[in-house]
Amino acid sequence: RRDARDLTSRECADVAQFTKTARTVPAFTAALPTLLDRLLPTSGDASRNSTSLDTLLAQNGFDRAQHEQIRTDLRAGRIGLAMNRLAPSTRIEDVPAAELFNLSSAGGRSPLAGDSLISSGEAALRRGECAVLTYAAGVGSRWTQGAGVVKALHPFAKFAGQHRSFAEVHLAKSRHTAAVYGADVPHIFSTSNLTHAPIEAYLRSHFSTSLEQTVWISPGRSIGLRLVPAVRDLVFAWEETAQQKLDEQKEKMRDSVRAALTNWARAVGEGADYTDNLPGQCLHPVGHWFEIPNLLKNGTLARLLAARPQLRTLLVHNIDTLGAKLDPALVGWFQASNATLGWEVIPRRIEDHGGGLARVDGRVRLVEGLALPRESDEFNLTYYNTNTCWIDIDRLLALFGLTRAELADADRTAAAVRAMAARVPTYVTLKDVKKRWGHGQEDVYPVAQFEKLWGDMTGLAECANVFAAVPRARGQQLKDQAQLDSWARDGSAAAIEALCRW
Repeated sequence: RRDARDLTSRECADVAQFTKTARTVPAFTAALPTLLDRLLPTSGDASRNSTSLDTLLAQNGFDRAQHEQIRTDLRAGRIGLAMNRLAPSTRIEDVPAAELFNLSSAGGRSPLAGDSLISSGEAALRRGECAVLTYAAGVGSRWTQGAGVVKALHPFAKFAGQHRSFAEVHLAKSRHTAAVYGADVPHIFSTSNLTHAPIEAYLRSHFSTSLEQTVWISPGRSIGLRLVPAVRDLVFAWEETAQQKLDEQKEKMRDSVRAALTNWARAVGEGADYTDNLPGQCLHPVGHWFEIPNLLKNGTLARLLAARPQLRTLLVHNIDTLGAKLDPALVGWFQASNATLGWEVIPRRIEDHGGGLARVDGRVRLVEGLALPRESDEFNLTYYNTNTCWIDIDRLLALFGLTRAELADADRTAAAVRAMAARVPTYVTLKDVKKRWGHGQEDVYPVAQFEKLWGDMTGLAECANVFAAVPRARGQQLKDQAQLDSWARDGSAAAIEALCRW
């Protein structure tokens, strides 16, 4: 790769001898393709990769109209890294405990709820009005420190004499609730293109008689295609990221690399589809906002409502929120509130990052950490968002402009989801992806991707929201295996086991 003028006389002689021999000796002639592969990127599989990418996009519900709108907004500067944040003039205030429903840790009962709420919640559970949805689309990269696994199927702790996975624990809780109140509890697992096949295979092998009865699968029907980043986003990321001051030569090298990436983005086209890689490197998840709309788009909710027309309340939570369950006090509280969405928050600890409950310009809502105008704003918030949400199914459908009967109309449902998605914030992030080529060669490129988060529904004026403060044991999330030791020692594991029926 070096310029010929930089070669020594001996190196020049070696190259000349190799060139002459490669033209006449077959053994050397066969080495030329390998040499070229090491010098230049090869694109022999480009057409095959393109076909595979198109197939993956079609299989996973890629919305081209939404994609084009996001591309237009990115190029116009309406969304981007700098626009992820709320305006600096936004008032961010803490929410006092008096404004929240308080679920006491004493037996899962609240002295503020009263017997009437608990009784109404128990009656609703006996009538079979509640179901549970567990987010199981993630591959647990934080859980395994980078390795890809299906987190829902990872056996993480020993219960009743054997190691159990997250999915087993959640199904055991629903089984316990069904036994206590004498009514089946439908449990839905939402998946993605990366986790659907393993989760479906596991559930079919272990719960084949329960599928589409008490155990349901909601396959992902939303996926994103990465974009070439805008130069302004690259510059913003470099200026905002804390970085070490290097010596003069290393600084020049870093500046040279950044200049090359900037030129690449301009040459390829800011906001252009990133397709010059393996299909898996071109796709990206679009955020958990789409997990609920996926229920509408893939027909799972329509089939569930047809099988159980009495269903009216849905409890939604992360796969690693092990304490979340259908508590009758919370069921009674939420159904009596006449709200569309109900949210559970827990007291914040220093290690909790990612936003929380705040009063934003006078409106109580959940705010994401990357949307806060100042990083210090997060430390002024008392409550942390557990991402556990109660949903009134009919009110949510009305918010989307749909009815139960209209869920069978795929085109109308997709249009309703697209219209609602356009009303919630779009967060742009940069992700480094590797492009491997030749023999062991690789380049790293920054690409742009977007996500939408379900908590931003609290920012919609016509979406009625209520909030409940719950004990940490109910809302705690296991994001890192380093948490397991303290989680087992402080009684949390024993508390979870008491909620289960194996």
